[in-house]
Amino acid sequence: MKKKLITAILFSGLFFETKAQNVPLPTLDKSPLSEKKEYIETIQKTTFNYFWDFAHPVSGLAPERSATPNVVTSGGSGFGIMCVVVGSHRGWITRKAAVNHLLKVTKFLAKADRFHGAWSHWLDGNTGKVVPFGEKDNGGDLVETAYLVNGLLVARSYFDGNTPDEVLLRNQITKLWEGVEWDWYASRGDNHLYWHWSPNYNWAMNMPIRGYNECLITYVLALGSPTHAIKPDVYSNTWKKSDFYLNGKEYLGYKLPLGFPYGGSLFFAHYSYLSLDPRLMDDGTTNYWKLNLAQTLINYKHCVEEAPKSYNYSSENWGLTASDDYNFYDAHSPTNDNGTISPTAALSSFPYTPYASYQAMRYFYLKKGAILFGKYGFFDAFNDTKNWYSNQYLAIDQGPIVVMIENYRSGLLWKIGQNIPELWNGLKKMGITKPEYPTGFYMYLPDPKTDEVDLMAHTDFAKYVLDFAVKGTEPIQIELSDNSGQKTILISKTIYKSGMHQILFQSRPGKYQAILTQGAQQETLKLNLR
Repeated sequence: MKKKLITAILFSGLFFETKAQNVPLPTLDKSPLSEKKEYIETIQKTTFNYFWDFAHPVSGLAPERSATPNVVTSGGSGFGIMCVVVGSHRGWITRKAAVNHLLKVTKFLAKADRFHGAWSHWLDGNTGKVVPFGEKDNGGDLVETAYLVNGLLVARSYFDGNTPDEVLLRNQITKLWEGVEWDWYASRGDNHLYWHWSPNYNWAMNMPIRGYNECLITYVLALGSPTHAIKPDVYSNTWKKSDFYLNGKEYLGYKLPLGFPYGGSLFFAHYSYLSLDPRLMDDGTTNYWKLNLAQTLINYKHCVEEAPKSYNYSSENWGLTASDDYNFYDAHSPTNDNGTISPTAALSSFPYTPYASYQAMRYFYLKKGAILFGKYGFFDAFNDTKNWYSNQYLAIDQGPIVVMIENYRSGLLWKIGQNIPELWNGLKKMGITKPEYPTGFYMYLPDPKTDEVDLMAHTDFAKYVLDFAVKGTEPIQIELSDNSGQKTILISKTIYKSGMHQILFQSRPGKYQAILTQGAQQETLKLNLR
């Protein structure tokens, strides 16, 4: 076997610093990885086109769904703005075209209806006038506004050039962001932050934004606002005062620190984390990476092990979240499961469960693609029991697919999020800081039945990625041992800075043990290399 170089890379998004060493590793046939990369690229790019080719021609915003192209959505458009960033990064569109598109969006938003700075859930794509989401929901929607503003801030950070158009875009975004009166939505006098306000119905919707659910990003922005920040005790008095905040129970072998029984709908682990890297978030009670990973694995395990066999779920056919279904729409979850699979659930989970997510992607494309795959990617949902297949696309479901696949591939949006100071100011006020992980394999939650972790070779690098943490100054050694006991040294007695690190290595698929040694401490992780 010839020497191979473990690639040393430094990303502030998905990948962290590591040192290169020469180690003996086998030469691989890369064709299966090339196939995986082609599938991922095809699905990601096709889904991106919903926010580019199908964007509203006047506003540039994202239609709520493909059946109503003139009704645009504020939250889904925030996701779409991040997709435009991805498209520019990937070269699917030019940087100039992306900036021109976003200038159209920001100019439209500046003239659209706003309610103490917040936009409504739906807007008329031609006029910017509010389209009521419900009888009394015809005013500001703070959560949808948060999704929109988050996308704008990502674009402001990414398009950092000195051209007149990029400078103008950044200035317009800053003006829109600083005009949102987050504190108004906490001005009712009860120290709560509210989801809705209407000039006709005032606070009649009466919905404090309580956790734990998809709304975390709302508090990050409301606390991080440089002009209209809420007080930190509003976060404690609203978000944390809920019957579904603290959990701490175990489901299917995985402990869930926060949220609903069995974790609720899977979009909880997506919407707030499009630009927030959960690996860098810990409040002393909850590590948000482990929270999201546990919720995803519980959702997956329910589909594979607990759901009725008649639903036809499997390790390839899984994923429960809010989406259309044969009854129109529902928030599907392990405790509210009617047999409806939503492709966005598994595909937007790529950073958490890349192997299981890829298996779902391949199944949806190869086994269901004739009915389920169209011009803008996978349709919203299907139900085998009812022989029902959606013919619709929804912006809030398509957007996270593009963004979270990119966070798996390059960490792009997470890297951008780290460079947005307002986000980290808000997190700090929430008591959420970057964790100090102990030495070990912090990223993984092994299968409780096999004690193994499925590890898929990273499609963009044609190598396996192994995450580990270091605390202290003693040297680290990591070995890879196969079932025969033969060992390959991946890292040999090397001193690392305290923090999170990754190594890239090549190996043949199979069962292995990764053994990390630091002084007298040793940790073993069972790996099923796929």
